[in-house]
Amino acid sequence: MTSDNQIRRHVFFVSDSTGITVETLGNALLSQFEHAKFLTTTIPFVTNSARAEEVVACIDATARDEHERPVVFSTLADSGLRETLARCNALVLDIFQAFIGTLEQELHVGSTHALGRFHAVTDKASYEDRIGAVDFALNHDDGAGTRTYDDADIILIGVSRSGKTPTCVYLAMQFGIRTANYPLMDEVLSCTTLPSILIENRPRLFGLTINPERLRTIRSERRPGTSYASPSRCRTEVREAEALFERHRIPCLDTSAASIEEIASHVLLRTGLRRKAY
Repeated sequence: MTSDNQIRRHVFFVSDSTGITVETLGNALLSQFEHAKFLTTTIPFVTNSARAEEVVACIDATARDEHERPVVFSTLADSGLRETLARCNALVLDIFQAFIGTLEQELHVGSTHALGRFHAVTDKASYEDRIGAVDFALNHDDGAGTRTYDDADIILIGVSRSGKTPTCVYLAMQFGIRTANYPLMDEVLSCTTLPSILIENRPRLFGLTINPERLRTIRSERRPGTSYASPSRCRTEVREAEALFERHRIPCLDTSAASIEEIASHVLLRTGLRRKAY
């Protein structure tokens, strides 16, 4: 327990690959315990018995020092490595043990138990398509590359710092969606019509808006004390952007309290774009 009686536990994410998947799954579960404080450690590339023994020693040492069992999320495919990890003084939540056995029974076939399959490149064409989408997003960021907007799956528009760029990159990297983004600057917001390049690509447009106070906070972190981050400018830009979306019937999403993952998922849902699995 911490001094204010808040629950405090150390959490280990253990993987035979990068650790990204087990972090995602583990953090999704931990997020349901908002009154607890978690100190997390990710241990990737646990691929042999010697490394697994080192991990067990580390976890056991943490348990002794903190006088509390850590929580361990694991995605180790090798059964021997899983057995080694299970000996540690911790609550071990084994993702493979929880699901693989049940799937084997249902599918009537054994799994390969291959290491690092979560992030393996199993389809070269799909992988190259995703890399191409990331390259497209970077080359069409912040109003660049407008001549090839007709190759975009979606074009995000919004005021500066409303979340356009990170959402574009995430959509490209995770789902192979070819994204572009166009900033709504003063010269666009002050006009009653859209720039011709946006009119030509009207079906691809999707707007991002944001609470003015949230926008002011984000801009102040980037350029404090400037007119760019002033409350009045943030309010004006957001008001004019939302009026533009309404005037031209452009679907939009408020990004104020949403993570990039949530923004991307809402965009896909609202536009009907298909997620591409890799």
